[in-house]
Amino acid sequence: MTPSAWLVSLPVRAYRLIGSPWVGHGCRYQPTCSAYAMEALEKHGALKGSWLAARRIARCHPWGGFGIDNVPD
Repeated sequence: MTPSAWLVSLPVRAYRLIGSPWVGHGCRYQPTCSAYAMEALEKHGALKGSWLAARRIARCHPWGGFGIDNVPD
C-alpha cells in the first residue's frame, strides 16, 4: 500500500476498531464496505481507491443492491 493510501485508510481502520462493533452485522454486500475500502486502497491507491470506496458506500442504502460486489481490477 502506498503511503498516501495508508494515510487515507486510517479512518477506515478506526471505524473497524471503534464503530463497527456498534453498528452490527447487517451488511447488504460481500465483502463489507470497510473490507472493500481497504482492498480498493491496496489495489488502486489513494485517489481511485477512495473514489471506489465512496461509490460503494453511496450504493449501500435500503433501495440499493445486495450480494457479492468485488473490487474491480
